[in-house]
Amino acid sequence: MRRQNGRQVFEKVAVIDAGAKGKTIAKAPDGRVIFLTNTVPGDVVDIQTTKKRKAYFEGVATHFHQLSPKRVKAKCMHFGVCGGCKWQDMGYEHQLFYKQKEVENNLKRIGHLELPPISPIQGSRKQYYYRNKMEFSFSNNRWMTLEEIKSKEEIKDKEALGFHIPGMWDKILDLKECHLQPDPSNAIRLGVKEFALKNGLTFFNPRNQYGLLRTLMIRTASTGEIMVLLQFFEEDPAKRELLMNHIKLSFPEITSLLYVINQKQNDTLYDQEVICFAGRDHIFEEMEGLKFKINAKSFYQTNSEQAYELYKITRDFAGLTGNELVYDLYTGTGTIAQFIAKKAKRVIGIESVPDAIKAAKENADQNGLDNVNFFVGDMRHLFNTRFIAENGKPDVLITDPPRDGMHKDVVQQILEIAPKKVVYVSCNSATQARDLEMMKEKYKISRVQPVDMFPQTHHVENVVLLEKL
Repeated sequence: MRRQNGRQVFEKVAVIDAGAKGKTIAKAPDGRVIFLTNTVPGDVVDIQTTKKRKAYFEGVATHFHQLSPKRVKAKCMHFGVCGGCKWQDMGYEHQLFYKQKEVENNLKRIGHLELPPISPIQGSRKQYYYRNKMEFSFSNNRWMTLEEIKSKEEIKDKEALGFHIPGMWDKILDLKECHLQPDPSNAIRLGVKEFALKNGLTFFNPRNQYGLLRTLMIRTASTGEIMVLLQFFEEDPAKRELLMNHIKLSFPEITSLLYVINQKQNDTLYDQEVICFAGRDHIFEEMEGLKFKINAKSFYQTNSEQAYELYKITRDFAGLTGNELVYDLYTGTGTIAQFIAKKAKRVIGIESVPDAIKAAKENADQNGLDNVNFFVGDMRHLFNTRFIAENGKPDVLITDPPRDGMHKDVVQQILEIAPKKVVYVSCNSATQARDLEMMKEKYKISRVQPVDMFPQTHHVENVVLLEKL
């Protein structure tokens, strides 16, 4: 160990594992863990620490003595700067290994749970071009490399349309390419930027809050339909019409062309009026003959193909015969509830977002499902003894909560009504493990199935079947 620029440097250290949030793990000579951001398990590196804590270090590899056999060449020119695909330099089979390992470790170490053999993780057929929704930000002062900053040459192309640099809310990486969403996503993004520059349309300045163009959202459905939404910060009808007409003429395949005038501090859509410029104000997703209407504010799983696999696993775990009353907690726009409805006697969906429940009801009507009912309200308050008395005690309960997991009051209510089966779908196996630990006195874990929804990232979904003891 030596010091450089006031930081500790560890030499010829083996990277031994992958950890949470996409970081990799090495060990310092004193046994403390070192979390790294730019290595792959199997690398042997020199490490310069960036943070020192009582139990661990954070650091970056400054020199590579040996490259891991798990490494592959990153596909994207922006890899290492863009924070979207942190595992792009790791072979896909190794990504799956570490995702499965994380699920198993969380269930055992956090939940202290007795587990059956965990099924092999369900990998994604597509490792690229799998996302159906992407959001890009405009900036008139893009992120610049250290070389550009040090250069004495005047930087003229300061405009950007792309992603936020991790940890920098006001710095946008200008994307030349992105391999996450299928065509025509790249063509639309690049075409919008080129036209805006040629016609003097100003890009947003997030720090000082000025500029015409704020964000661009593109949705591509499995049905082939496309939605494009522009957020404008300033109100300039002539320039807005100019750009929107250009997009309409250049990309006639767009199904839904929308815009928003958003002059708030933040760029969230949910309290904004969405205006339809051309086409419909929605697109459709389809799954096993069911249609789901998707508007600008709708939540839908961002990997359509893997969402189908996830829902099939959920339905399989539920083991429905057609006689069951099923509760679907955190139902969102009711996709799982409707997907299982033909196999159930009745399905009750609960969600806290009013717009999501409105969409769920519209979709159920369109799909001709008369055995699905949706209710809106805060889960811990609506899902109570009175609600159960009015709607019936479920035979099967499905829960798909946000990353924070379920509130302890919701877990307690599940334990009180004690359905025969609980299917717990989670995007965060750590909070899932915490919740499952509270349920282990009444339930055994019968099946565990991880699912990879987001290749090239550390994120992993997990489905657990609980059966009453």
